[in-house]
Amino acid sequence: MTLKILLLLLIIFVLILIFLGILVAPERASKAMKAPFENRFFAHRGLHTMDNTIPENTVAAFERACVAGYGIELDVRITKDEEVVVIHDPNLMRPCGVDKNVSDLTYNEILEYGLFGTEFRVPLFQDALECIEGRVPLIVEIKPGENTLTLTQKTMELLAPYKGEYCVESFDPSVVRWIRHNCPVVLRGQLANLVSDFDENIPFLIKFFASRCLFNMATRPHFVAYKTGTKPLSVKLTKLLGAMHIVWTSHPEDMGGNPEKDKRENDSVIFEFYEPPVKY
Repeated sequence: MTLKILLLLLIIFVLILIFLGILVAPERASKAMKAPFENRFFAHRGLHTMDNTIPENTVAAFERACVAGYGIELDVRITKDEEVVVIHDPNLMRPCGVDKNVSDLTYNEILEYGLFGTEFRVPLFQDALECIEGRVPLIVEIKPGENTLTLTQKTMELLAPYKGEYCVESFDPSVVRWIRHNCPVVLRGQLANLVSDFDENIPFLIKFFASRCLFNMATRPHFVAYKTGTKPLSVKLTKLLGAMHIVWTSHPEDMGGNPEKDKRENDSVIFEFYEPPVKY
C-alpha cells in the first residue's frame, strides 16, 4: 500500500470522525450547572429495598435516600386525568399485579392498588418534591408514551418553583429537544443503551440512532446517561466533546455488577441494592 493511499485513508478517517463529532456533540454545561451532579451516587428510584418492604419510587424510598445523603433518580408518567405521577412502568402488572395502563386510569383509580403487595401507593410527583425538599440533587426521567408533550410541560411546570437542584433526562429525543428550546438553563440529558436493550417493537433505525446518540444533533444534551457495560465509539466521543456521563444502573458485584468500573468511567453513578459512599 502506497503512502498516498495511506494518507488518503487517514484523511477519510479524520473526516468521518469530524462528521461524527458534529452529529453527537453535546452542549457544554457551565461548572455551576454540573457541580451538584458530579461525582455523586444517585439512588435508582429512591433507596428502595430488594425485598420491597420499601418499594421503588415511593415517598419512603425518597426519604430514606435523603437521610443517607444520596441523590435521587425517579421516573414520571401521566395519568388519564393528567396528573404527573412517579412510576417506572407504563403498565401496573409488575408493581401492582393489575394489567392496566397508567395512562388509562385516573389518579384516584391508581390509588386503589398497592405497590408490590404493600400499603404503599403510587405518589404524585408533587408529593415526591415536597418530601425531597431540596435536600439532595434530583434526576427526573420523563418516560416516553402517550401524551408525552403534556407530561413534559406539566413536569417542567412543577419543577419551575422547586428550590432544590435537579436535572431532567429522557430516552425520547423529542423530550430532550423540547427542554433544550423551552428550558435552556435546565441541565438536560439523553438516556441511551445498546440496540439489543431497546424494545423489540421499536424500528431498528431508530434504535441504532438512539444507541449511538445520533439524535444529539437535534437535542444537544448536557449529559449522556448510558446503561452500564459497553459503549459505542460515538458515545465515548460525546465525553471527549464535553458531555457529562452518568451510568445506570450500577449493581453490586454479587449481582454481576462492577461498581468500581462504573465509578471510574463516569461522572456520576445511578445505583441500587448496595450502599456506596455519597460522593467519590
